[in-house]
Amino acid sequence: MSKKNSSVILKSGFKDFPDLNKIYLNFKNKIIQTRIKSFIVAISGGPDSLALAALTKALKREKKYNFQYVLINHNIRKNSSFEAKQVKKLLKTNKINLKILHNKTKIKNNLQSHARNVRYDLLVKYCLKKNLKSILTAHNLEDQVETFLIRLSRGSGLTGLSAMKFETKLDNKIKLCRPLLDVKKKSLEKISKKIFGRFFKDPTNTNRKYLRTKIRLLRKPLSKSGLDYDQIIKSINNLASSKAILDQYYKNIFNKVVKKNKGYILINYSIFENLSEEIKIKIINDSIKTIIKNYYSLRASKVIRLISNLKDKEFTSRTLGGCLFSKKKEYISLKKEEK
Repeated sequence: MSKKNSSVILKSGFKDFPDLNKIYLNFKNKIIQTRIKSFIVAISGGPDSLALAALTKALKREKKYNFQYVLINHNIRKNSSFEAKQVKKLLKTNKINLKILHNKTKIKNNLQSHARNVRYDLLVKYCLKKNLKSILTAHNLEDQVETFLIRLSRGSGLTGLSAMKFETKLDNKIKLCRPLLDVKKKSLEKISKKIFGRFFKDPTNTNRKYLRTKIRLLRKPLSKSGLDYDQIIKSINNLASSKAILDQYYKNIFNKVVKKNKGYILINYSIFENLSEEIKIKIINDSIKTIIKNYYSLRASKVIRLISNLKDKEFTSRTLGGCLFSKKKEYISLKKEEK
């Protein structure tokens, strides 16, 4: 695709391609819905994020928005810095300026999870520094299904199995927005090729040591057995509807059980111990997030182990998720772990 042709496509909002124009219009409506005018666009170089870059560029031509494009170089692989520069060069063909942030934290254990947390931490800090309000990511329909299957394999409850939300708070001031959750990956690949002519492939996406890769490889066998992604996404959306009803119920319980203080949280154990396991897990996770300002929940198995420990009359203290838990009379106290 020549620079001239890609520029014409972006300027017209993909009007010569009805399927892509439909995606663009849906994307535009979602961005308008946020009522936010300044965003970070999280870039990786894959087809999903390049399609997001193209869609934001098209919208910027039509309306006044401040989109800033940022790539996190985790420095895990030898060629990562070179690859980041190649992505920057590719985006420049459509006058998109990419800022590359280099991670200085050593990532060893639980590689994908740790890298993801580091990525959001750096993006949030950049947002606060530049006075930006939201981060856009290119999570798509396949990501929804893969996340559902991963959580299903770990025995997650309703909260874990429900769909990712369009908008989520990462920080008191910063939102995470996922405007492409209902878009299929093949459509995003088509947009990337139309605008940039190519995209980059992350070798870790085919590495079978990662659970997400193993789950991804199940797609064809599942489809042959009569269970395709379109059917799974319907179930995910149904679970999300049920969760929305229960969320209000949970909110009332949380406010009754949890007392927030400066630097620590108190959980009324006499009420807590009579709640369902699902609610207990969510209260623990949400309390940790309040203290640590972390976005992702801990694995259910770890929280269940803590809940079991709390029943022990000899329990004094234990750390989990960067927090120190201790029992004080009828309360569970948690505060940030001192290192």
